[in-house]
Amino acid sequence: MYPDELQYTSEHEWVRTPGEQEGSVRIGITHYAQDALGDIVYVSLPEVGDVVEAGTTCGELESTKSVSDIYAPVSGEVVGRNETLDATPELVNNDPYGGGWLFEVVPSDRTELDELMDAPAYLLTIES
Repeated sequence: MYPDELQYTSEHEWVRTPGEQEGSVRIGITHYAQDALGDIVYVSLPEVGDVVEAGTTCGELESTKSVSDIYAPVSGEVVGRNETLDATPELVNNDPYGGGWLFEVVPSDRTELDELMDAPAYLLTIES
């Protein structure tokens, strides 16, 4: 349910290294987050070329229950976004670690990746 090869944030985002673009990481939300949100009906993502800062809001997920912010797990330039989510936002619910990914960033400070949690540490945060 929480793949070991990913890293996690306390805001329930995951980071996969490497991403598809050279030097990038891929970002999405965890199963826990999509389950808590309910059926996602709209996704607002940062644009390619945007610069995001770790820990700051860079998008939104709108569900039938509420609107939730997306936080950047690392600082850097957005180099890709999942355009498929415009037409099929439910992919975030159905496949949060695959087709429901959100965006890719080339980190400006790769040491920020060292501050992210592994799967066991993330599990402790959601179980407490």
